[in-house]
Amino acid sequence: MKLTQIYRPIEKELQSVERALFSAFSESKYASVLELGEYILKSPGKRIRPALVILSAKAALSDKAEVFQFEKLIRVAAAVELIHIASLIHDDVIDKADIRHNRPTINAGWRDDVSVIFGDYVYSKAIELIGECSDPDLILCISEAIKTMSEGELVQVCQRGDVGLSKDGYLEMVGKKTASFFAACCRLGTIVAEKNSQVQEALREYGMNYGIAFQIIDDCRDIVGEENELGKHPGQDVMMREVTLPLMVLLDTCEQAERADLVKMLESGTGQVDCGRIRRSFLNSTAAHKTRETALHYVGCAKRHLSFLDDSEYKLSLNSLADCVIQELPIAAKAEKKTSERIRTHAEF
Repeated sequence: MKLTQIYRPIEKELQSVERALFSAFSESKYASVLELGEYILKSPGKRIRPALVILSAKAALSDKAEVFQFEKLIRVAAAVELIHIASLIHDDVIDKADIRHNRPTINAGWRDDVSVIFGDYVYSKAIELIGECSDPDLILCISEAIKTMSEGELVQVCQRGDVGLSKDGYLEMVGKKTASFFAACCRLGTIVAEKNSQVQEALREYGMNYGIAFQIIDDCRDIVGEENELGKHPGQDVMMREVTLPLMVLLDTCEQAERADLVKMLESGTGQVDCGRIRRSFLNSTAAHKTRETALHYVGCAKRHLSFLDDSEYKLSLNSLADCVIQELPIAAKAEKKTSERIRTHAEF
């Protein structure tokens, strides 16, 4: 299912979020803010995070989905997208990335210092939107989310090239840098909907598990994806020697000699990393299949937490959004098919 279909029940709200995002920059009297704001909003992402806020609020309310403050919901949804945008602006500086959404990054089109300062500005606009809601629970939730994301990013940067990173260590890291924010988006929606702690926890767990699956698939796509579908250079994380779950699984499944070569490559400088070789090794092994199975496990966990909610079109969209993660990795599905065929062929002989 395509995102446009999944988002159909909240189409009106997402349109309002877009207007709020443009307003966040258009109100400035400074030409540089107007220029940069227009630039980043002309290449929009998938808007998953604001969709999570809105869908969670409406799924929590079920048949009373219109009974809450509309403007408050839009402010919160716009705020989480601004936080996401700000984090990407900073990430591009850290990773020395020059392409995102098939366009030059701000650090490539302008400068690193401009990117860092503008990223800070975008964060401040997000906090301003949350502050306008005058809700201490929202402020606490969003500040905790930013803190946790920052911790996760710091851990990731400090552990680059560490092939000794355990699966638990990886899951803790992605839980902080990615999944915790997905969980916060869901919880923010339930706070706006004024639902009890049980509903908040169920949707928070949905967001956490969905976020882990999302990051695992994103890490796979960095290895096997094509530039035209990623909107950025493939192998960017590999080049930065980030040890992700797909790489861990590859190292566990490949032959000893190949493993030694890959470890040496990852432990050396960034200029020594052969992304093409890693991609071929990944697709020719069972690593793609095993990694996809792990992501499927977390998708299943996410969907099970939705069973607490009454049936509604919003709950259905949350279910479909979780399923959509796996569809983002068609190459892994092909690799899985090849693996199954290989196993079947050996069995026949």
